[in-house]
Amino acid sequence: MTKEEIFQFIKENPLCFLATVEGDTPHVRAMGTFKVDDRGILIQLSTPKDLYKQLVKNPKVELCYNNLATGTMIRIGGTAEFLPDKAVKEEVLVARPFLKSLADEQGLDVIQVFRVANGKATVWTKAENMAPKTYIDL
Repeated sequence: MTKEEIFQFIKENPLCFLATVEGDTPHVRAMGTFKVDDRGILIQLSTPKDLYKQLVKNPKVELCYNNLATGTMIRIGGTAEFLPDKAVKEEVLVARPFLKSLADEQGLDVIQVFRVANGKATVWTKAENMAPKTYIDL
């Protein structure tokens, strides 16, 4: 797969499982990808959540996207790079209006967005189950 094909796969399968580490304990949770564009893979979260605190301490992440119908899984490792741009947070509020009351109560900075910087993807399919991994720079 190419970078463009991976981004299209994510657009078609926006739910990912996001892994972080706190101390020596791994944590994984399902996340909806906010956007995939020329900035990369963007994930939105809120500062009161443990996820935010974990990423501030250790920004290394792995995302896993899956399409059960095709038997394709894409894992992406990289570093969470927060985007401080007010405009991207306002994009979030347009796309996810349920967050508006949180932003009204706690201020716009309660909304955080990170991109996966230095991303490297590996694609897995049933047909290539035992093949050596190859990595695609994102």
